[in-house]
Amino acid sequence: MSDVEMTVFATLSDLAKLVTSDRGLYVRWSSGPLPDLASVSSRDDLTGVQLPGLSANSLDVADWWGDRPVHVWVARRLYDYSHLPRLRGARTHPWVLRGVETGRGPDNEPLVNDVVPLGWIEPSVIEEANEVINTQPGSWGPVCRDSTL
Repeated sequence: MSDVEMTVFATLSDLAKLVTSDRGLYVRWSSGPLPDLASVSSRDDLTGVQLPGLSANSLDVADWWGDRPVHVWVARRLYDYSHLPRLRGARTHPWVLRGVETGRGPDNEPLVNDVVPLGWIEPSVIEEANEVINTQPGSWGPVCRDSTL
């Protein structure tokens, strides 16, 4: 995780504070900004098609979330794709960026350009997010395609 010097978010609370004070923020799961910013393009895993921007997920709190806790919103956004390091390998890490959405990918994910890397997200924050989600009522699960379906 050392290809670019950035802030390190060590708690879910720290990340929630950033999300509360800024907009246009995204989380990206990859090997980091250095390789990503070399082409500012993602590739669709299913078809191999080159996408016009980096695939990322918005951290901006949706209006419909109302006055619910921001840390739960952020936990959900992290939890949804926390399976990616297991699928893609140990070099896959979450990091926060500011960007401009320029389109949507095949899974309806935002594609962003004009990327400014802001910070790495520590693995302990993902663990904290998982704990928050696991205490929520109902059954939640990360967004993950099961190839056996």
